[in-house]
Amino acid sequence: MSSQPSAVSDQPSAISRQVNRKQTVLRWIKFNFVGGIGIGVQLAALAFFRSWLKFDYLVATGLAVEIAVIHNFLWHERFTWADRPAARPMESLIRLAKFNASNGAVSLVGNLLLMRLLVAELGCNYVASNLVAIGACSLANFLLGERFVFQAGAENAVGSS
Repeated sequence: MSSQPSAVSDQPSAISRQVNRKQTVLRWIKFNFVGGIGIGVQLAALAFFRSWLKFDYLVATGLAVEIAVIHNFLWHERFTWADRPAARPMESLIRLAKFNASNGAVSLVGNLLLMRLLVAELGCNYVASNLVAIGACSLANFLLGERFVFQAGAENAVGSS
């Protein structure tokens, strides 16, 4: 018997990898679609807190980010990662906590640090600076969602003991 794998036995794994890549690309597109709407939510909240309520730009940014994080979680769970549904309501709450702790932390810390740098240090417009900060955090947030919050098989890991 030959120790080399046959071309036939390699095909399912190659096809599977291709399908997984396509699913990941489609999920990335959905993630960015939801994120685009989330940007609108975040900018509207930022403008409300900063321009109307006259909050400090960092306080306004933190509140706006949290509102966008919750908005995005709800859409990601039902749209972006709809193929990985929560098995029970408790799993959804655990996901929300994980999303807030990971994506929320990256978004909040990244936005606050970049806003401080761009607005306070470089004198840039706070809305333009916020858009830069959002873009900078996007890839890290997708990877956290894909591999940590909504990972495949998560429904089997929560409460299956």
